[in-house]
Amino acid sequence: MDGLDTLKAKYLTAVAAAGGEAALEDLRVAALGKKGEISALMATLGKMEPEARKAAGASLNLLKDEIDAALRAKKSALADAALDERLRSEWLDVTLPGRPRRQGTIHPVSQVMEELTAIFADMGFSVAEGPQVESDWYNFDALNIPPEHPARQEHDTFFMHRAEGDTRPPHVLRTHTSPVQIRAMMDQGAPIRVIAPGRVYRMDMDQTHAPMFHQVEGLAIDRDISMANLKWTLEEFCRAFFEVPSVELRFRASHFPFTEPSAEVDIRCSWKDGQLKIGEGDSWLEILGSGMVHPKVLTAAGVDPAEWQGFAFGMGIDRIAMLKYGIPDLRAFFESDLRWLRHYGFSALDMPTLPGGLSR
Repeated sequence: MDGLDTLKAKYLTAVAAAGGEAALEDLRVAALGKKGEISALMATLGKMEPEARKAAGASLNLLKDEIDAALRAKKSALADAALDERLRSEWLDVTLPGRPRRQGTIHPVSQVMEELTAIFADMGFSVAEGPQVESDWYNFDALNIPPEHPARQEHDTFFMHRAEGDTRPPHVLRTHTSPVQIRAMMDQGAPIRVIAPGRVYRMDMDQTHAPMFHQVEGLAIDRDISMANLKWTLEEFCRAFFEVPSVELRFRASHFPFTEPSAEVDIRCSWKDGQLKIGEGDSWLEILGSGMVHPKVLTAAGVDPAEWQGFAFGMGIDRIAMLKYGIPDLRAFFESDLRWLRHYGFSALDMPTLPGGLSR
């Protein structure tokens, strides 16, 4: 078959001179497409004698492979050149110092969560997490909260919309992080020591309440845990968190459906010239609720209350952040005011540690 060398030179020269992928595609179609020159030559093979067809077919396939290889190599070279040009145009010296006005700050809630984690990790607690949309079994039933309890009414809890005829259990935006404790016990069993920080939701809004806020709950289950262990844990936490040499806690009898006995916990403090001082003075400030885990809660989570017992506690992260850092209004936490964030925020590199200090 004559003219193959000329055809080869024609297309290899055109490929080498192509200036973009569009031109390469036009060449591919002209040479190798269904109506291309090489394809047209392939169609003539059926009219040849067997020996001639065999020789011509081999030559055409070789030509086809060479042109295809040239097209691929050129396409790769164009892509590399485009990438090099993009890298040159988008080049950035990452060693240059950042502009101070663009430096962000860590939100006080995020900082306090890190502080909590550092303190409780030192006492052997791990962090547990769970979904913010919960079935009412995890949020209420498993925690021994009866159907008639006020917390299960729509004026206190955000219930998720249910389509007409939906027979699945109702779901809610969790009102506390206690469901995480149930999930942790069901997953890990006993013994267990976890804290569960996270967002919770209740229908409330004023200077000291928000419809979405942050809470941390703690759980410790073992064979011989008592209220004495709870008291020590909370004293050590308060001493480390408020960074004072000593604290004094007062336990007041209370009632929570998921603990028995239950206690509200107050911390000794003083107010002088509008400044709160923890660990001294003649005043008391309520900071959290606590108690021994109710046997029905253990049973619901698959833990035998005849063999295991333990304590639980819960506190508002936003509230203790306000107390520690002198923040007067809870609503400011969620307003995204840059001036407020610059004033109360923390450096991104200010990671709290017990040896180095929580709030350097």
